[in-house]
Amino acid sequence: MKLYSYWRSSTAYRLRIALNLKQVTYDIIPVHLVKDGGEQFSPWFTELNPQQRVPVLDTGENSLIQSMAILEWLEETHSEPPLLPSDPLARAQVRAMMQLIGCEIHPLNNIRVLQYLSTNLHIEEEAKRAWYQHWIVDGFTALEALLKQHGGQYCWQDQLTFADVTLIPQVYNAKRFQVDLKAFPSINKIYNHCIQLPAFKLASPESQPDAV
Repeated sequence: MKLYSYWRSSTAYRLRIALNLKQVTYDIIPVHLVKDGGEQFSPWFTELNPQQRVPVLDTGENSLIQSMAILEWLEETHSEPPLLPSDPLARAQVRAMMQLIGCEIHPLNNIRVLQYLSTNLHIEEEAKRAWYQHWIVDGFTALEALLKQHGGQYCWQDQLTFADVTLIPQVYNAKRFQVDLKAFPSINKIYNHCIQLPAFKLASPESQPDAV
């Protein structure tokens, strides 16, 4: 398999973690999201993904887009180790945490939104950082409450799931943008535990071939 990835893309980071946990062999094809206006806008990449975003997973038979859909495909095609609970209600709770991050926090703070704030709306860096931090804190406040109900060593009790796979890249980004995370002890505990695991270490941005 080939994973079209950018080292700091949190959505690509999610997939790297999941592929490592599932022990799926893959090659990284770097796509620089900033250099020369962004390689994602090049004709060759637009043919792979008309949305012009990473990640793209080339399975050898098809090119898959949208990280959350690819995570579900991985679970369906590579069942071990399971990254969703077996109980349907528990799976729904895990998916809710995934979507809280993937649908409520990340879309407001990804690179295309930040670039639009700067380039089109002429938002100053300080105001842009305040925007980023606001939506992280807003989402993490809700997630922290859910973790107090359902969390343990991981987001869902003591089972490693896609909720953790989705959370860790978002915490990484929060730290990059200097978000104060003191109010989120459960999130911090899970993050500090997960980043010590080999699959997460290998997936970390700094471990990628295109890291600068």
